[in-house]
Formats: sequence, C-alpha cells, structure tokens
Amino acid sequence: MFRIIFVLDIFEGKAVHAIKGERSKYKPVRGSRVCDSAAPLEIVSAVKPTEVYIADLDRLQHRGNNFELIGAVSKKTATMVDIGAAGMGDVETAAEIAGTVVIGTETASLELIKKAVEKFGKRINVSIDMKNGRMLTQDSGLMVEPEELVRMLNDYDIGDIIVLDLGRVGTGMGVDIDFLGRLVRISEHSILLGGGVRDMDDIEELKGIGVSGALVATAIHSGAIPLEIIRKT
Repeated sequence: MFRIIFVLDIFEGKAVHAIKGERSKYKPVRGSRVCDSAAPLEIVSAVKPTEVYIADLDRLQHRGNNFELIGAVSKKTATMVDIGAAGMGDVETAAEIAGTVVIGTETASLELIKKAVEKFGKRINVSIDMKNGRMLTQDSGLMVEPEELVRMLNDYDIGDIIVLDLGRVGTGMGVDIDFLGRLVRISEHSILLGGGVRDMDDIEELKGIGVSGALVATAIHSGAIPLEIIRKT
C-alpha cells in the first residue's frame, strides 16, 4: 500500500511552510484548506493523518527544540522525527519522543548510521538529503553518489530510505521519475520521496515505478491531495 506521510516542519512551536530548504524564509502556515491554525497539534487534529514526518527546525539550527510538542504529536499518530542527529545522544533523544528516528546525511555520518542501526534497528530511517542535484553531507564516508549510498544501505537493517530533495520542497515542481526509478531498482529498502509532489497524478507516477510513499505538506494544505487519502481509517 502506498504511504502518504503528512509533513510538519516546526519552528518556534508553529508549523511553517518550507520552501526550497531556505529555512530563514519559512513562514507559519497560512491559507490552508484543512486548518486555519499554524499550531501543530490543531493541524494534526484536523488532518488526522495515518503517519507524520516532523522536522524540528529549531533543533536543526541549534536554537532550541520542540521536543515536548513533538512528543504530544507522537501520542496522536505514528511519527518519524528529524532533529538533525549528529551523534548517538541525538538519536537516543529522538527515539524517546517518536517511534521512528530520521538520520539525515546533512548532519550525520556513516558511522552514526551504523551505531544507530545496531541499537534501534528498523526504528531508524535514513534520509538522503539533496539540493540542486547534489547530496548534502559533511562526512567523507557519505561523499558518494546517491545510487552508491543506496547500495551501501542495503547492508543495514533500517526501516525506510527517504529521498529528500530540499530544492523541490514546497514548490510543487513535480518529481524526478527517472532518478527515483534507478534508486528503487537498486534498493532493498522501501523508498519514500520528500519534495515536489504536486497532486494525485504525481502519486500515481510514483506508485508506477515502485516508490513506497511520499512526504507531503503543501499539496495537502492546498487540497491537491484529498484528506481522505492520508487519514487514519
């Protein structure tokens, strides 16, 4: 079954509209067709999603955290969280507030992925963070092409691989079917896409090439993807 995972980017306690990964420009969600509030708990109560992906933008930018709020959301629905894990302390903290911990290449190392998987197994999702066609990483062990990293991750007992294209986030630019198709053919793990999904036509294309799910926010708020598709049943 194709998974549509609702995204909450949280900054200073509010859900914000993420665009192209330019975090300094993010503004609280406005004009949503599903909720007239930017309060994450109110949005979750209105949307009633089966799954939620949360990025704690305060923690990612080293300016505080939203852990209490994230913990409250995780009590309402299945939650995966990215707090910008750079060490095992971060992974353990995230594991206390959500069921699944997202470890992104932007902040993590290959060694951290190994250690996290040894302790938490399939509770770990690895996010291949990309922008403008390049993988974001500061770790020499991860300075490879995305296809090669997917091959490497076949050796790890993780949950899902998230392909997060920050340059497409919040833009409705559409999806790179050829690139994603290559990753699906290589991977022994489920591939989830984050960034660029416009509507149900994109969802059908992703299904067609074997992508297992999509992380979506803008298309939910705009009504391009109906709530019934992502709600708990």
